[in-house]
Amino acid sequence: MRHGGRILVDQMVALGVERVFTVPGESFLPVLEALFDTPSIATIVCRHESGAAMMAEATGKLRGRPGVAIVTRGPGAANAMSGIHIAGQDQTPMLLLVGLHAGGEEDRECFQEIDLRGLFGSMAKWTAVVRSPERLPEILARAYHLTMSGRPGPVVLGLPEDVLSGTAVIADAMAPTPVAVPPSPDALAAIGQMLDRAERPLVIAGGPGWSEAAAQDLSRFATAFQLPVATAFRRQDAIDNRHPCYVGHLGLAAEAKLAAAVRGADLVIAIATRLDDVTTGADRLIATPDPSQQLVHIHPAPDQIGRLHRTQLPIVADAQSALAGLAALPAPTAAPAWATFRRDLRAAYEATLEPMATPGAVKLEQIVAIASRCLPEDAIVTNGAGNYAAFLHRYFVYKRFNTQLAPGSGSMGYGLPAAIAAKLANPTAPVVAFAGDGCLTMSLGEVATAVQYGLPIVVVVANNAMYGTIRMHQERQFPGRVIATTLVNPDFAALARSFGARGVRIEHTEAFEPALLEALQQSRPTLIELILDPQALTPRATLAAIRSGQG
Repeated sequence: MRHGGRILVDQMVALGVERVFTVPGESFLPVLEALFDTPSIATIVCRHESGAAMMAEATGKLRGRPGVAIVTRGPGAANAMSGIHIAGQDQTPMLLLVGLHAGGEEDRECFQEIDLRGLFGSMAKWTAVVRSPERLPEILARAYHLTMSGRPGPVVLGLPEDVLSGTAVIADAMAPTPVAVPPSPDALAAIGQMLDRAERPLVIAGGPGWSEAAAQDLSRFATAFQLPVATAFRRQDAIDNRHPCYVGHLGLAAEAKLAAAVRGADLVIAIATRLDDVTTGADRLIATPDPSQQLVHIHPAPDQIGRLHRTQLPIVADAQSALAGLAALPAPTAAPAWATFRRDLRAAYEATLEPMATPGAVKLEQIVAIASRCLPEDAIVTNGAGNYAAFLHRYFVYKRFNTQLAPGSGSMGYGLPAAIAAKLANPTAPVVAFAGDGCLTMSLGEVATAVQYGLPIVVVVANNAMYGTIRMHQERQFPGRVIATTLVNPDFAALARSFGARGVRIEHTEAFEPALLEALQQSRPTLIELILDPQALTPRATLAAIRSGQG
C-alpha cells in the first residue's frame, strides 16, 4: 500500500527521471516528501515557476527525454506557461505536473482553482487530470510516451490533493520505448534521383530527435554530395559550423546571400525542422502553399509535413534514422553541378564572421568572437531573446551538437534557467548564458538557484538600458515616438554579489577575455556585466542609422 505521492515518484524512477524542477506548493506536499526521500531523483528548488518550467524544457532539449517540472495550481501553473509555450513551439519533450485542489471541488472557484485544459489546451500535446491513485502509473507512462512521440512536445498533468494523499496497491508501469521511424529505401532512392537532376540543392537541418550520431551523419551526407547546409532558426549546433558545407543560419534577418540561395534553390531537403516562419523568412524564402523549389520534408510527425508548404517528397521519419539512411547513399562519381554554389555560400558565411565594428568602448561583436575562440568545444551557450542574440547567432561558431540552448519561440528570460539546467545535466562542460538587460531581469531570481546548488555558470549581460528589439522597431516604424523601451537597471554585478555569486563589470572590450577565463575557473556563478553603447543596436545598424532611414 502506497500513498499517491509515493506512487508518482516511484513511477518517475521507473521512467528514468533524473531530476525535477519545482517551486514548492502545499498542493503536492506528499510528492515533495517522497522526492526528498528518493536519492535517484535530484529535486531542484527554483525561485519562480517560469524558471522551473524553462529548466525542464532545456533539460528535454539536451536529453531528448522529458524534462520534468512540478508546480502548484493557480498562479504557479500560470507562471509555468512560458516554459510550456517554449516546449510546444520548439518541439521539446517536457512534462509539467500541477498540484490541484481535492476532487469534488471543481467549478466552485475554490482557492487558486484553475482550468488546466482551458489554460494549456492550445500549447500542450495532452492535458489531463488524474482522478485516482491507481491510475497514476498508467497516466504518467502515457504522458511520458506522448512527449516523445511524433512531434515532441509538452504534456500537462493535474494531480489533485486527494489523489496524492490517497493510497493504492499498484505496480509501476514499464518505461515506454521511443518509436524510431526509418525512411523507406524507396524514399531514400527518390532523394538520390532528385539530387541527380538538381542544380542548386540546399539542406535545412535542425529539429527534434537530433543526436551526435545524427550530426555526424549529416556531415557525411553533406560531404559526399557537397551539399550546402543551412540550419533552422536557433538550431545552429545541428552540424559543426566549421564544416566546409555549413553555409549559415536561417534566423531573424538571415544574411542576404543565404536568403537569396534558399529562394533560388531548385531543391530543398528539410530535415526535422517544422519550417516555421522565421526559418522560411515569413514564407518569403519558401512560399506557402506552393514553394518554387522542389521540397523534400522529413519529419517524425506526418501532420507537420505539407501543413503549410506543399511537398513533392514527404517522408515520415525520425532525424537519426533519416540521416543514417542519407549518409549511406552512394556518393556521386563526379563533382556535382552545385559545387561552386556551395563554395560561394560557404565563403559568404565565413565573411560574416569578421566582426563589423559597432560604437562604444565595449563591442559586443568582439565579445562574442572572443567567447567563440576561448570556450572549449563542449561549452554550452544559452540565450533568451533580444537584439543581443543577433550578435551571438552571427559571430559564435558552434562546434558540437548539444552546445546551443535557445528558444525558437523567442521567449525572454530563457538563458539563465537554461544555463542552470545545462550545468546540472553536464557538470564538466563550461556553460555560458548570454542575456540582455531586459531579458535577464525576467528570470534574475534564478541566480540564487545557481548559487544554492553551487553551479559555476557564467552569465554575460548585455546592458544597453533598453528593450533593444522593440526600440529598433519603434525607431523604424514610428520615428520620434519612442515609448516604454527605456530601462532603469540595477548594478547587475553588485546584485550578483548580493546573491553570493561573483560580479564583474566590463567597461572596455579588452577586459572581457581575462574576466571570462577567470570565471571559467571558479566554483560559483559569475555574472559579467557589459556596459554597451545604446547606439550599437544590431550587428549591422546603429541607432542613428535607423533613425536616418539607413538601417
